[in-house]
Amino acid sequence: MPATKPSPVQALIADPARMVGGLWSHRELIWRFTHRAIELRHRGSRLGPLWALVNPLSMLVLYFFVFGRIYGTRFGTLPGETEFDFSLALFLGLSLFHVFTETLSAAPAMITGNPNFVKKVVFPLEILPVAQIGAALFHFIAGLVLIVTGSFFGSAGLGWGLAWLPVIVLPLALLSLGIGWALAAIGVFLRDIGQLTGFVSTALLFASAVMYPPSKIPAGLEWLRFNPLLQIVDLARRTALWHEPMPWTTLGQIYATSALVLTVGAVLFSLLRRSFAEVV
Repeated sequence: MPATKPSPVQALIADPARMVGGLWSHRELIWRFTHRAIELRHRGSRLGPLWALVNPLSMLVLYFFVFGRIYGTRFGTLPGETEFDFSLALFLGLSLFHVFTETLSAAPAMITGNPNFVKKVVFPLEILPVAQIGAALFHFIAGLVLIVTGSFFGSAGLGWGLAWLPVIVLPLALLSLGIGWALAAIGVFLRDIGQLTGFVSTALLFASAVMYPPSKIPAGLEWLRFNPLLQIVDLARRTALWHEPMPWTTLGQIYATSALVLTVGAVLFSLLRRSFAEVV
Protein backbone atom coordinates (compact mmCIF):
# COMPACT_ATOMS: atom_id res chain seq x y z
CA MET A 1 0.00 0.00 0.00
CA PRO A 2 1.26 3.53 -0.77
CA ALA A 3 2.45 5.57 2.18
CA THR A 4 -0.22 7.81 3.64
CA LYS A 5 0.57 11.50 3.28
CA PRO A 6 0.58 13.21 6.69
CA SER A 7 -2.14 15.76 7.31
CA PRO A 8 -1.22 19.47 7.69
CA VAL A 9 -1.75 19.18 11.45
CA GLN A 10 0.52 16.14 11.67
CA ALA A 11 3.18 17.93 9.62
CA LEU A 12 2.85 21.00 11.83
CA ILE A 13 3.65 18.86 14.86
CA ALA A 14 6.15 16.46 13.30
CA ASP A 15 8.51 18.99 11.70
CA PRO A 16 9.21 21.08 14.85
CA ALA A 17 9.47 17.90 16.94
CA ARG A 18 11.99 16.49 14.49
CA MET A 19 13.92 19.77 14.55
CA VAL A 20 14.12 19.88 18.36
CA GLY A 21 14.86 16.17 18.64
CA GLY A 22 17.64 16.42 16.07
CA LEU A 23 19.66 18.95 18.08
CA TRP A 24 21.45 16.17 19.94
CA SER A 25 22.64 14.61 16.69
CA HIS A 26 24.10 18.00 15.71
CA ARG A 27 25.86 18.51 19.06
CA GLU A 28 29.38 18.55 17.54
CA LEU A 29 28.34 21.16 14.99
CA ILE A 30 26.63 23.19 17.73
CA TRP A 31 29.82 23.09 19.79
CA ARG A 32 31.88 24.30 16.82
CA PHE A 33 29.54 27.19 16.12
CA THR A 34 29.38 28.08 19.81
CA HIS A 35 33.17 28.25 19.90
CA ARG A 36 33.07 30.32 16.73
CA ALA A 37 30.56 32.76 18.24
CA ILE A 38 32.75 33.25 21.31
CA GLU A 39 35.86 33.79 19.20
CA LEU A 40 34.16 36.25 16.82
CA ARG A 41 32.92 38.36 19.73
CA HIS A 42 36.42 38.78 21.18
CA ARG A 43 38.50 38.62 18.01
CA GLY A 44 41.11 41.38 17.82
CA SER A 45 40.67 42.51 21.43
CA ARG A 46 43.60 42.48 23.82
CA LEU A 47 41.62 41.10 26.75
CA GLY A 48 39.91 38.40 24.68
CA PRO A 49 37.51 36.23 26.72
CA LEU A 50 38.21 38.37 29.80
CA TRP A 51 35.64 40.76 28.36
CA ALA A 52 33.12 38.18 29.54
CA LEU A 53 33.90 39.51 33.02
CA VAL A 54 34.73 43.13 32.20
CA ASN A 55 31.47 43.91 30.40
CA PRO A 56 29.05 42.75 33.13
CA LEU A 57 31.27 44.24 35.84
CA SER A 58 31.24 47.64 34.12
CA MET A 59 27.44 47.52 33.90
CA LEU A 60 27.31 46.45 37.54
CA VAL A 61 29.36 49.47 38.62
CA LEU A 62 27.09 51.79 36.63
CA TYR A 63 23.80 50.37 37.91
CA PHE A 64 25.11 50.08 41.46
CA PHE A 65 26.17 53.73 41.45
CA VAL A 66 22.78 54.87 40.12
CA PHE A 67 20.43 52.54 41.98
CA GLY A 68 22.51 51.54 45.01
CA ARG A 69 24.13 54.86 45.85
CA ILE A 70 22.01 57.62 44.34
CA TYR A 71 18.57 56.04 44.84
CA GLY A 72 19.58 53.86 47.79
CA THR A 73 17.75 50.84 46.39
CA ARG A 74 17.79 47.61 48.39
CA PHE A 75 16.10 44.28 47.78
CA GLY A 76 15.04 44.14 51.42
CA THR A 77 15.06 40.37 51.86
CA LEU A 78 18.19 39.90 53.95
CA PRO A 79 18.17 41.50 57.42
CA GLY A 80 20.78 44.22 57.53
CA GLU A 81 21.37 44.06 53.77
CA THR A 82 24.68 45.68 52.90
CA GLU A 83 25.80 47.42 49.75
CA PHE A 84 27.83 44.33 48.92
CA ASP A 85 24.72 42.11 49.27
CA PHE A 86 22.83 44.43 46.94
CA SER A 87 25.71 44.39 44.43
CA LEU A 88 25.88 40.60 44.44
CA ALA A 89 22.13 40.23 43.84
CA LEU A 90 22.26 42.90 41.15
CA PHE A 91 25.15 41.16 39.41
CA LEU A 92 23.33 37.81 39.40
CA GLY A 93 20.22 39.47 37.95
CA LEU A 94 22.21 41.22 35.22
CA SER A 95 24.10 38.02 34.35
CA LEU A 96 20.86 36.06 33.90
CA PHE A 97 19.22 38.89 31.98
CA HIS A 98 22.13 39.15 29.54
CA VAL A 99 21.77 35.47 28.60
CA PHE A 100 18.36 36.37 27.19
CA THR A 101 19.20 39.76 25.66
CA GLU A 102 22.32 38.51 23.87
CA THR A 103 20.08 36.07 21.99
CA LEU A 104 17.38 38.70 21.51
CA SER A 105 19.84 41.14 19.94
CA ALA A 106 21.53 38.66 17.62
CA ALA A 107 18.52 36.58 16.51
CA PRO A 108 16.91 38.87 13.86
CA ALA A 109 20.03 38.83 11.66
CA MET A 110 21.05 35.25 12.37
CA ILE A 111 19.70 33.79 9.11
CA THR A 112 20.14 36.82 6.85
CA GLY A 113 23.72 37.20 8.08
CA ASN A 114 24.58 33.66 6.94
CA PRO A 115 23.20 33.40 3.40
CA ASN A 116 25.71 30.70 2.43
CA PHE A 117 24.19 28.34 4.99
CA VAL A 118 20.69 29.02 3.69
CA LYS A 119 21.67 27.84 0.22
CA LYS A 120 22.91 24.54 1.63
CA VAL A 121 19.82 22.36 1.82
CA VAL A 122 21.36 19.93 4.30
CA PHE A 123 22.65 22.56 6.74
CA PRO A 124 20.62 22.61 9.99
CA LEU A 125 19.87 26.32 10.30
CA GLU A 126 18.14 25.75 13.63
CA ILE A 127 21.51 25.31 15.35
CA LEU A 128 22.50 28.97 14.83
CA PRO A 129 20.34 30.31 17.70
CA VAL A 130 21.42 27.34 19.83
CA ALA A 131 25.09 28.25 19.32
CA GLN A 132 24.34 31.87 20.22
CA ILE A 133 22.76 30.75 23.49
CA GLY A 134 25.78 28.54 24.13
CA ALA A 135 28.04 31.59 23.79
CA ALA A 136 25.77 33.58 26.12
CA LEU A 137 25.89 30.78 28.70
CA PHE A 138 29.69 30.79 28.47
CA HIS A 139 29.69 34.43 29.55
CA PHE A 140 27.20 33.64 32.30
CA ILE A 141 29.44 30.88 33.66
CA ALA A 142 32.37 33.30 33.66
CA GLY A 143 30.32 35.70 35.77
CA LEU A 144 29.13 32.84 37.97
CA VAL A 145 32.71 32.40 39.18
CA LEU A 146 32.53 35.92 40.62
CA ILE A 147 29.10 35.24 42.14
CA VAL A 148 30.30 32.10 43.92
CA THR A 149 33.42 33.90 45.15
CA GLY A 150 31.40 36.88 46.31
CA SER A 151 28.97 34.65 48.21
CA PHE A 152 31.76 33.88 50.69
CA PHE A 153 31.69 37.52 51.76
CA GLY A 154 27.92 38.14 51.64
CA SER A 155 25.67 38.32 54.69
CA ALA A 156 23.97 35.01 53.80
CA GLY A 157 27.25 33.24 53.09
CA LEU A 158 27.88 30.45 50.61
CA GLY A 159 25.19 27.79 50.73
CA TRP A 160 23.80 24.81 48.86
CA GLY A 161 21.20 27.09 47.30
CA LEU A 162 23.65 27.79 44.48
CA ALA A 163 23.01 24.22 43.32
CA TRP A 164 19.56 25.40 42.17
CA LEU A 165 21.07 27.65 39.49
CA PRO A 166 21.26 24.96 36.74
CA VAL A 167 17.59 24.13 37.40
CA ILE A 168 16.70 27.82 37.01
CA VAL A 169 19.00 28.53 34.06
CA LEU A 170 17.56 25.65 31.98
CA PRO A 171 14.13 27.29 31.44
CA LEU A 172 15.94 30.57 30.73
CA ALA A 173 17.85 28.81 27.94
CA LEU A 174 14.63 27.24 26.60
CA LEU A 175 12.87 30.61 26.69
CA SER A 176 15.79 32.26 24.90
CA LEU A 177 15.87 29.51 22.26
CA GLY A 178 12.16 29.85 21.53
CA ILE A 179 12.48 33.62 21.13
CA GLY A 180 15.67 33.15 19.11
CA TRP A 181 14.02 30.77 16.64
CA ALA A 182 11.00 33.03 16.26
CA LEU A 183 12.99 36.23 15.70
CA ALA A 184 15.50 34.53 13.40
CA ALA A 185 12.64 33.33 11.19
CA ILE A 186 10.68 36.59 11.25
CA GLY A 187 13.87 38.60 10.64
CA VAL A 188 14.23 37.01 7.21
CA PHE A 189 10.97 38.60 6.05
CA LEU A 190 10.84 41.67 8.27
CA ARG A 191 14.33 43.17 8.39
CA ASP A 192 13.27 46.17 10.49
CA ILE A 193 12.64 43.95 13.50
CA GLY A 194 16.35 44.10 14.28
CA GLN A 195 16.04 47.85 14.90
CA LEU A 196 13.57 47.25 17.72
CA THR A 197 15.58 44.84 19.81
CA GLY A 198 17.60 47.58 21.54
CA PHE A 199 14.46 49.29 22.82
CA VAL A 200 12.83 45.98 23.74
CA SER A 201 15.93 44.92 25.71
CA THR A 202 15.90 48.17 27.69
CA ALA A 203 12.16 47.91 28.34
CA LEU A 204 12.57 44.31 29.53
CA LEU A 205 15.42 45.34 31.81
CA PHE A 206 13.14 47.69 33.71
CA ALA A 207 10.17 45.32 33.54
CA SER A 208 12.08 42.36 34.96
CA ALA A 209 12.93 43.74 38.42
CA VAL A 210 16.65 43.32 37.78
CA MET A 211 17.57 46.46 39.73
CA TYR A 212 14.75 46.61 42.26
CA PRO A 213 12.61 44.14 44.25
CA PRO A 214 9.32 42.94 42.69
CA SER A 215 7.53 44.41 45.71
CA LYS A 216 8.22 47.85 44.23
CA ILE A 217 5.90 47.17 41.29
CA PRO A 218 3.01 49.63 41.78
CA ALA A 219 -0.67 48.81 41.88
CA GLY A 220 -2.14 48.49 38.42
CA LEU A 221 1.02 46.92 37.02
CA GLU A 222 0.81 43.62 38.89
CA TRP A 223 0.66 41.80 35.54
CA LEU A 224 4.41 42.47 35.26
CA ARG A 225 4.90 39.79 37.90
CA PHE A 226 3.95 37.18 35.27
CA ASN A 227 7.00 38.18 33.21
CA PRO A 228 9.05 34.93 33.09
CA LEU A 229 12.32 36.88 33.15
CA LEU A 230 11.25 38.60 36.37
CA GLN A 231 10.29 35.26 37.89
CA ILE A 232 13.61 33.65 36.88
CA VAL A 233 15.72 36.51 38.25
CA ASP A 234 13.77 36.71 41.51
CA LEU A 235 13.79 32.94 41.98
CA ALA A 236 17.55 32.73 41.40
CA ARG A 237 18.26 35.42 43.97
CA ARG A 238 15.99 33.93 46.60
CA THR A 239 17.23 30.35 46.31
CA ALA A 240 20.88 30.77 45.28
CA LEU A 241 21.88 33.86 47.26
CA TRP A 242 19.37 34.14 50.08
CA HIS A 243 18.89 30.38 50.64
CA GLU A 244 15.08 30.45 50.69
CA PRO A 245 13.12 27.24 49.98
CA MET A 246 12.28 26.53 46.36
CA PRO A 247 8.70 27.61 45.51
CA TRP A 248 7.70 24.66 43.35
CA THR A 249 4.59 26.32 41.95
CA THR A 250 6.62 29.25 40.61
CA LEU A 251 9.25 26.91 39.20
CA GLY A 252 6.54 24.89 37.45
CA GLN A 253 5.06 28.06 35.95
CA ILE A 254 8.47 29.08 34.64
CA TYR A 255 9.04 25.69 32.99
CA ALA A 256 5.54 25.67 31.50
CA THR A 257 5.98 29.17 30.03
CA SER A 258 9.42 28.34 28.65
CA ALA A 259 8.15 25.10 27.07
CA LEU A 260 5.27 27.01 25.45
CA VAL A 261 7.57 29.71 24.04
CA LEU A 262 10.01 27.04 22.80
CA THR A 263 7.17 25.19 21.05
CA VAL A 264 5.82 28.34 19.39
CA GLY A 265 9.32 29.34 18.26
CA ALA A 266 10.03 25.87 16.85
CA VAL A 267 6.73 25.79 14.94
CA LEU A 268 7.28 29.28 13.53
CA PHE A 269 10.84 28.54 12.47
CA SER A 270 9.82 25.22 10.91
CA LEU A 271 7.01 26.83 8.90
CA LEU A 272 8.95 29.86 7.64
CA ARG A 273 12.24 28.13 6.85
CA ARG A 274 10.67 26.68 3.68
CA SER A 275 10.83 30.17 2.15
CA PHE A 276 14.23 31.27 3.48
CA ALA A 277 16.11 30.48 0.30
CA GLU A 278 13.62 32.43 -1.84
CA VAL A 279 13.95 35.58 0.26
CA VAL A 280 17.64 35.48 1.24
